[in-house]
Amino acid sequence: MSMPKRKLISLFTGAGGLDLGFEAAGFETAVAVEMDTKCVETLRHNRHWPVIHRDIHSVPSTEILDLSGLKKGEADLLVGGPPCQPFSKSGFWATGEAKRLKDSRASTLDEYLRVLSDTLPRAFVLENVAGLAYKGKSEGLDYLIQRVREINQAESTNYQIEILRLNAAQYGVPQVRERLILIAQREGRGFGQLKPTHAWQRDKENQQSQLDGNLLEPTNAWDAIGHLAPISPAPLALKGKWAELLPSIPEGENYLHHTERGGGVPLFGWRRRFWNFLLKLSKDKPSWTLTAQPGPATGPFHWDNRHLSAEELAALQTFPSDFKVLGNRAEAQKQIGNAVPSALAELMGLKIRARFFDEHACEYVPPSLVPVKRTDLPKPNRPKSVPREYLRLVGDHSAHPGTGKGYGAERLKAV
Repeated sequence: MSMPKRKLISLFTGAGGLDLGFEAAGFETAVAVEMDTKCVETLRHNRHWPVIHRDIHSVPSTEILDLSGLKKGEADLLVGGPPCQPFSKSGFWATGEAKRLKDSRASTLDEYLRVLSDTLPRAFVLENVAGLAYKGKSEGLDYLIQRVREINQAESTNYQIEILRLNAAQYGVPQVRERLILIAQREGRGFGQLKPTHAWQRDKENQQSQLDGNLLEPTNAWDAIGHLAPISPAPLALKGKWAELLPSIPEGENYLHHTERGGGVPLFGWRRRFWNFLLKLSKDKPSWTLTAQPGPATGPFHWDNRHLSAEELAALQTFPSDFKVLGNRAEAQKQIGNAVPSALAELMGLKIRARFFDEHACEYVPPSLVPVKRTDLPKPNRPKSVPREYLRLVGDHSAHPGTGKGYGAERLKAV
């Protein structure tokens, strides 16, 4: 559909996951701020957006407005995802604690708020990990809400923050990815919730299953990457201590297959390792969350027992098919793993146009970046036997004793 372009200011742009989704929804990035050199190279290779290649702490709001060609109050949207490491679940899982606001990287929240106050867009979207709003650990979220209230008082605006807890797989993204979205409109107009469009849920053991109801069938990994094959699979081969064990794990499972509660050989203790250790994609389900800097045994891995290529990673993140992420595989994975699924951002952009800008037809436009369902789904690959070298690990292994009591916490206490 033909829609007028709306201008947005992008902070912490990364490789452009949010921006690409909003672009598909009819927004134009008037200026982007990003400090990572590889991300900037990727952005400039693919788009002609004005990019400020510096740390946001050193970029005055006046420079952002000047380069965008906008005045204070003229931007339609401010978007960005301040680095989420201070609120990440992984640190809490290992030790029972995360630094959160005490982490120096949390100052990026202040920078987002500073630009919000100085530019006063018609609406804003702030994306972060779900851990920002953990019960009893929500000081970061509380701080954001209080600072926005102060901006309203100082600037006579009426930004009323609404909180959306979204899992991308419920909106047609072929990836399980939980995100927290804070959204507000300058005059206090409400956004409401995003009703799921696709039938997916996670059960208590972190497995994937479909919901009953009149929702669309989930978009799976085969839909997204079944048509892709690496030019040369050799650089994608696994290396390291556990490389030869991965073929013994069935599609859609992880190291838990080789525990006393799994169907394999008892090589590990139940839940003694991170969920994505030796995690393998299943063709008929969405991918698990892509990580930015995985270890050599950290999945999800391809069902062909190899690393995912940059093209496959980008497709699972629903980047446009013609968008090329630059760098080697590790550099590309860092850029893609830190991004927001573009199809989810496109849906957000369409709903924003409908609900904040009275472009009501956008409410019913399906996101164009959701992969098309395929009808040629193959059967799962058959797992291989456990190589002899790993059989020395067979034995009785204790289960994980609980949050903050695992091996990582024990090592910290010993220091």
